[in-house]
Amino acid sequence: MRKISAHLILDGLGHCYTKGIVTLDWDGTILNIEDTGGALRESAEVEFFSGMLVPGFINAHCHLELSHMHNTFPESAGFVPFLKKVVETRASEPEYISEAAEKADILMYKNGIVAVGDIANGTTAFEAKKNSSIYYFTFLETLGFNPGRSEKAFHWADNCIKLAESMGLKGSIVPHAPYSVSNQLFEAVAIEATRSGLPISIHSQESLAEDDLYRTGSGEMVDHLRDNLGIETSHFTPTGESALRSTLKLLPVENHLLLVHNLFTTQSDLDYISTVRKLSNTWFVLCPGSNLYIQNRLPNIDLFRRNELQICLGTDSLASNHQLSILEEMKIIQQASPSIPLDELLGWATIHGANALGISDWAGSIEIGKRPGINLLTNVDFSERKLFPGTRLKKIC
Repeated sequence: MRKISAHLILDGLGHCYTKGIVTLDWDGTILNIEDTGGALRESAEVEFFSGMLVPGFINAHCHLELSHMHNTFPESAGFVPFLKKVVETRASEPEYISEAAEKADILMYKNGIVAVGDIANGTTAFEAKKNSSIYYFTFLETLGFNPGRSEKAFHWADNCIKLAESMGLKGSIVPHAPYSVSNQLFEAVAIEATRSGLPISIHSQESLAEDDLYRTGSGEMVDHLRDNLGIETSHFTPTGESALRSTLKLLPVENHLLLVHNLFTTQSDLDYISTVRKLSNTWFVLCPGSNLYIQNRLPNIDLFRRNELQICLGTDSLASNHQLSILEEMKIIQQASPSIPLDELLGWATIHGANALGISDWAGSIEIGKRPGINLLTNVDFSERKLFPGTRLKKIC
């Protein structure tokens, strides 16, 4: 048994304990939380830390298998050029990819991340996840914009997810993005998602080019599909609507859905989402570090807050980010929107992600009976409850 305390304890649910005491079992399970009201008396039994204790972080969107591409791409090059570069450089020796994934996993663990919603297009990072101390939920992506490829693409994803399950890894088959999945492939994914009932994700509103594709059948994305991927697009009929409006209705409404990036999402898009599915099982994953790296732009965070949406945080991959740290993502958001209370921001980094991934029974908040992991944040503004650029993290358990 272990007792820990700090100047402040933020539980991830909006509650703050001043010099409270958290009692932990040997495996990190929380046995008790004592609210001392700030009147903590010295005791040999209690470890006191100078700083702020918070739950372990949830990285709701990552691409572990792209870790070997760190420092490969120039910043602010734009989204479609980034896609082109990924296609050109992602292939590498499986051993090299696996080794980079293992190093990135260790990095996330040291950065206080306890669970990851991880995107996979294959199996090269499975061994790293299997051996990890982090919980991974794998979103196995299907890709196939040509309808004739839908059966083969789904079969490949199905084989990959079955291998993951045989290794003790949880996961689901998901569509990559509106610009890379045919209606036929969307249908196959939806049937499987309905059967499994598991969370699903999709890259959404990540570029204006995907909207051009659906509205007019022209633009940068069409050029990318034809020129860089060699995909024939003559079969595609533009819908005259945004990519989100054109494809969201193809996904089942009962599954947890993570919409990732949302860089160009508008109020009209949000109004539409609420007409086709429940917002209570829809999460909006923001990856600010990656958005700045690729397009030098952030989502309209105030828009999501005004609509009281469920926000999560992700790092995306080391191909599109300098680091894999949810704390650094929080700092980016706080710098852009200083009025966001730290308690709210912390909820995005913890309990919202846990709810989205379906693991809130053990992760996401400091509550009795949970085993969420606990991080210590040092060099913080206690009076204003703010992070400083130099705020540091130490994993306590």
